[in-house]
Amino acid sequence: MPYANLLGLELTAAAPEEVRGTLAWAPERCTTGGLLHGGALMGLADSLGGVCAFLNLPEGAGTTTVESKTNFLRGVREGHVQGICRPLHVGRRFVVLDTDLFDAAGKRVARVTQTQAVLV
Repeated sequence: MPYANLLGLELTAAAPEEVRGTLAWAPERCTTGGLLHGGALMGLADSLGGVCAFLNLPEGAGTTTVESKTNFLRGVREGHVQGICRPLHVGRRFVVLDTDLFDAAGKRVARVTQTQAVLV
C-alpha cells in the first residue's frame, strides 16, 4: 500500500480476525500546536481497515472504502499511535470494521467504524 508506506505506517500483525499497526508521531504529520493530524490518524485506521477487509474477502475479490466514521477523543503530541482493527461484520457485499487507536500510554485516541465494499 504505497500511501501507508508514505505515511510511515508499520504493520505489526495481520490476521482475518485482527490487524495491528503503528504510526509514529513526527512533526511533518502534525497540525497546529504539534498535534498529530487527524488525517494521519484516519490514514492509519483506513489502511488497517483495508488490510483487515482484504484478509476477509473471498478469493479473487477486491475491496474499497465506502464509508468511514471517526470519533477523535484526544490529541497526540509525542510517541506513537497503535491501531487495532477487528471486523464487526463480514458479508457478501460489505465488510464492516472497527478500529481503535491508542497513544503510547494506552489511552484511546480515536475510534473509527468503516464499511468496505466487496468488489467481485
